[in-house]
Amino acid sequence: MPYQWQKQAYFMGTLKKHLPVKLVIGFIFKDTKVYAKAKSVLKIRFGLIDFESQILDFVHTDYYEKEFGKKLKRGFVSFQKLISPDELSAIKITTNKIEVRLSHQKLRRINIDPGYLDLSKLVLATTKDYKHRIYLSQGIWAEVTLFYQGNTFRPWEWTYPDYQTEAYTNIFNSIRKIYVEQVKKT
Repeated sequence: MPYQWQKQAYFMGTLKKHLPVKLVIGFIFKDTKVYAKAKSVLKIRFGLIDFESQILDFVHTDYYEKEFGKKLKRGFVSFQKLISPDELSAIKITTNKIEVRLSHQKLRRINIDPGYLDLSKLVLATTKDYKHRIYLSQGIWAEVTLFYQGNTFRPWEWTYPDYQTEAYTNIFNSIRKIYVEQVKKT
């Protein structure tokens, strides 16, 4: 028995500290003033924004229409300051509180979806469990939404339809280029 344990221990992986990751936040909204306010609050919490996407039409689902109305928009930002990946659940809790703070008559006016990007993937935080999601803590799960292969981000079978579009792929490829330059300096 002791010999087998020693033999197994020999093949164990070595614990390593993860590189810091790039905080990315997606927004779904109707009112651009609410979007601007949300970004302002997030800048106070997370620092300078180093990438902001163009505002896109959000047409891939009507899931948010009952709460927000029709003709919804989508935007993404990333932050200059890198984070540790284990901060994701706390960040999701913070963004949920911001959504509540910006609500009107108990209805949200903006959806704020944090995640992070590293060299190989885009990870999103969610409050909803499903077969392909991993529990983090405090009621928050993580989903690897996109993976990086062949010089671009690619979807999985479970990836939301909007995240499979060329427009979103271009956004995340642009953010990754910023991140690559940042990690070269670490």
